[in-house]
Amino acid sequence: MKHPVDAHVGKRIRHRRWMVGMTQQQLADKVGIKFQQIQKYETGMNRVSASRLWDIADALGVQIAFFFEGLSGDEPAAATGHGDILADKEALDLVRSYYAIPEAQRRRLFDLARVLSEAA
Repeated sequence: MKHPVDAHVGKRIRHRRWMVGMTQQQLADKVGIKFQQIQKYETGMNRVSASRLWDIADALGVQIAFFFEGLSGDEPAAATGHGDILADKEALDLVRSYYAIPEAQRRRLFDLARVLSEAA
């Protein structure tokens, strides 16, 4: 049976991998394992060791704490809500596209989105 924390960490690995546009095979190659192992981590079927999580964090360009964001001490499987939106492929594509825009233009787009959301 999956532990809720393992499932949460696996989801965070998958979300970050999608955010940076990396395949399971590419991540596996960077970490030095088979892509099937990445699949097992992402589903929470296999627990990620500390040293492997360190390697995955390095490959994905995040701190290890990133994988635990959204967990609370009282409710181990609780997410902050942004985890649910990251499960939406369209939202992930939007975020990827957003970060591909040069910073000055991205700032203007963000300001426009804020104004539009306030007007809605």
